[in-house]
Amino acid sequence: MNQLPSSSATLVVRTDFSGPASWERLRKVLATPDGNGFLPNVELVDDPRFAGATCAEARNLLPGDYRHPLLVLADTVALGSAELPVVVVDLWGEPGRSVRVVAAELWGIENNLSIANMDFDDFARAVDQDGVFRDF
Repeated sequence: MNQLPSSSATLVVRTDFSGPASWERLRKVLATPDGNGFLPNVELVDDPRFAGATCAEARNLLPGDYRHPLLVLADTVALGSAELPVVVVDLWGEPGRSVRVVAAELWGIENNLSIANMDFDDFARAVDQDGVFRDF
């Protein structure tokens, strides 16, 4: 696998290429502001070279100048669910730890971690019984 791109935004890496319609749905959700106008500041990486990448593999492919507190993976589970629960990987607090976040709420964790308004723990403690963060 090749290194992930440098970006001024948090990377959302597509690791599942089995269904283009799910990826397009995710793109649309991430580009749609919530009720208050919030959006995640993300760059989508749609490259088959990253197919099947795990959290650990993706972390190892980050460029040296990547300064964001998280990395997001759109894997088989995320793209196979109506809620699109992407994997959000902590890069600062406990590097490698992850939680799933429904795509419509990705803005909250991305915005708040990027400005250090909240910690990854705040979101990790608020996951539902199935391990997915949906909202506070």
